[in-house]
Parts: sequence; structure tokens; C-alpha cells
Amino acid sequence: MTARYNGLADWYDARFVVGAPRHLPSLPELLGPGSGPCLDLGCGTGRNFDTIRDSGRSVVGVDRSADQLRLARTRSDGPLIEADAAVLPFADGSFDTVIAMWISTDLDDFTGALGEAVRVLRTGGRLVCYGVHPSFNGPHVEWNEDGSRLVHPTYRTAGWHEPKPWWGDDGIRRQVGMRHLPLPELLNAFLQPELTVEHIEEPGDMPVPHALALKARRN
Repeated sequence: MTARYNGLADWYDARFVVGAPRHLPSLPELLGPGSGPCLDLGCGTGRNFDTIRDSGRSVVGVDRSADQLRLARTRSDGPLIEADAAVLPFADGSFDTVIAMWISTDLDDFTGALGEAVRVLRTGGRLVCYGVHPSFNGPHVEWNEDGSRLVHPTYRTAGWHEPKPWWGDDGIRRQVGMRHLPLPELLNAFLQPELTVEHIEEPGDMPVPHALALKARRN
């Protein structure tokens, strides 16, 4: 996995983290109360560390970008490790909880990363995946000023997309690119014998949802 956010951490943090709400919509409820170590897979600059700690868990962060981890260390005194999400440096069953936040459009192999997340979960452990809604958000979607979305025919094109005119000039897509994971590919990644999906949600109150969240448990 490429460290696409190296050199962009300060820009990313200023745009998406500093001054943002303390918790993402529905994330505290999806996590619920818990204990033990929680792996924040693709932790970035530590946007979700407060939510993890408030739930009763301790933070362990992993990201491919050393630049992102540089800022994450200002928000956590727990272990923060530079690693590839598809090749995690942890033993089987190391974590009570794993969260994967907004990573589906950044990874070359989301299914492989999810398999690794399941591997490092203990039996009965919880997995929360939260990110881009494949149907209403992504490189194929144009956001209109009235809140509606225009979905271009490239929805069925999985993988990395070439920049498009509707991406804008200063957003995350233009800065680091974006991989599209069509809805069936996303959902099929959760169809693993070791995993039971317990809840699916479109967080937030926007009329057209831009995020999709799934909560699952390790069998």
C-alpha cells in the first residue's frame, strides 16, 4: 500500500480534523461501551482517538503514512505503528475491537485489509467499518449545490479513477486520488466465515447519505 498522505498531513489535519466535531455521527453508538485495545486501522492524524477512549477502550493506531502518524502522536500516548493494512504486524486475536474509518477509497486491496482486521480480532471481538457510501459518494459522483448527486456511468468501474472535472481543485480526491469500491465488492468483503454482520447504517442526517457503516462480530 502506498503512503499517499505523506507530505499532506498538515493540510489534511487542518481541513478535516482541527475544529471538526468531536465524534463522527453514530460512531459512539456503533462502538458501544467496551474495554481492551482497539486497533484504529488507517488512523490518519488521530481523528477518532477521543471516541475510542470515551468508549472505555485504549488506542492502538496503524497507518501507512509516517507524516500522518507524526500528528497522530500529539493526540495519543498509545502505540502508533507505520504498517500496511493488508499485512498487519500483530498476532491472531490481538484486539478486542478494530475500527476501519474512511479507508475503502485509499486502499489497493480493501478485501485483503478487512481479512487482516478479522484475523487480529479475538473471538467475540467487534469490527466497525465506516466510510464512503459507494452508491452516493466517490470518484464517480458529482455533488450539486442543492444537495443532490449526479452519478456518472463510471460507477461500475472498480479501482483507481483518473481525475475528473467535477472533482474540484482543493479536495481529497484531487490531492491523493480515489479508488472506487462498488457496493457489491464492499459487502462481499464482509462475507467471511469468521464474521457475522450485526448492523448496517447510513450515518448522519443528510437527505442523500454520503457514508455507509457496518458493525460485525468475530465468530
